[in-house]
Amino acid sequence: MTDPDYPRPMLVRPLWQDLTGPWGFASDADDRGRAAGWHQDAAPFTRTIAVPYPPESRLSGIHDSDCPDVVWYRREVMLDRTPAQGERLVLHFGAVDYRASVWVNGLFVGDHEGGHTPFAFDVTEALVPEGTQTIVVRAEDERDDPSQPRGKQDWQAEPHGIWYHRTTGIWQPVWAELVPDVHVRAVHWTPDVPTATVGFEIELSQVPAAPVDIRVQLTLGEEVIAHQTFRTTRRNDHWSISLPAGRHEMELGRLLWSPERPTLLEASVEVRDGDLTIDAVESYVGLRSVGIKDGRFLLNGQPRYLRLVLAQNYWPESHLAAPSADALRREVELAKELGFDGVRIHQKIEDPRFLAWCDRLGLFVWGGDAQRVRVLESDARAPHPRMARDDREGPEPSEHRDVGALQRELGRLARSGCRAAEIGHAGAVSRHQSPGSEPTRNLE
Repeated sequence: MTDPDYPRPMLVRPLWQDLTGPWGFASDADDRGRAAGWHQDAAPFTRTIAVPYPPESRLSGIHDSDCPDVVWYRREVMLDRTPAQGERLVLHFGAVDYRASVWVNGLFVGDHEGGHTPFAFDVTEALVPEGTQTIVVRAEDERDDPSQPRGKQDWQAEPHGIWYHRTTGIWQPVWAELVPDVHVRAVHWTPDVPTATVGFEIELSQVPAAPVDIRVQLTLGEEVIAHQTFRTTRRNDHWSISLPAGRHEMELGRLLWSPERPTLLEASVEVRDGDLTIDAVESYVGLRSVGIKDGRFLLNGQPRYLRLVLAQNYWPESHLAAPSADALRREVELAKELGFDGVRIHQKIEDPRFLAWCDRLGLFVWGGDAQRVRVLESDARAPHPRMARDDREGPEPSEHRDVGALQRELGRLARSGCRAAEIGHAGAVSRHQSPGSEPTRNLE
């Protein structure tokens, strides 16, 4: 990872702007801000908060352990560059607990429900041509709702029993990204070691008006491991990439990922129209197989005893948010220094930068999500089949497992891509609204 601050290591694009740092902040204990028009009024924002630290934490500068259920954020931003013709500006949020509504220059651009999942809005039509852009976020986190996923967060002002301080509002990075009209929205890699291939899936931002070429190159250092071009007319497509070097048993070993040798293939993906590059992103993939045989876990066909530790990944000064990008790497290094080869993340979905360090430094991840204290039969917020953290990584682990359930999970894990080894999911729903139009429901 050349830039440890980059918030999305599995899909890297050069034109981005970090929007963390000081924002205006306002508490809304009576929930009157929406009716009072706070989204277009600077007056209520009399305090300053350091984003992405939750207001309950010390590093936020607010440090209010009894923060109200509704809080507001405001920031005036001078963009590094506004979109040119054929470009869009996408506003990203790593995570906002629990409901978020977003305005840009007084225009509503969308909302999102789900406190641990990323979401993004195309805000191009809300931008002003010159000067600063004003971003306003309303966050709502009901402490007394037992059916709302809270993970390990307490509903009281001070933690009691097994519970931790609350994390309200923005707690992962906020950033803006310049993209072309037709751009790569997501990629997914599925290694198949026995056949020396990698399954490659791509999601574009829209159906291309004419056929485009998708050029993929996988490298190990200076060595080109694979280079293939595919043509598509679809928004979502998938192919199989052949790895000639992996067909020879004596060559395969140097390509495989393991905690002792966390080899990763760097990936470049281009969307092309003839000789013109429309979009280009960087990613990576780890080649490894996992499975179960005779009651044993197998990594790359060999029995392995897993040494996993329960990881709370909670910091006293910043709560669920990491105090810095370096702290995410240090968590991985500490686990390895203590002799573990994996972590079981407890009651949260981790920052993608932490997961990338696990991949690069060699650490298994058993992922989960934030659970509810009580699930209502009529609750409409049950996880959706399309999960924000890719549901192909496997089903959610519960606190009590039988061997059969674990074997079924590992069977699904064997078909998933890098993350080095991750199981978990979480559901979330976003609603995007183009300024001046009726809202339409989308999943992020």
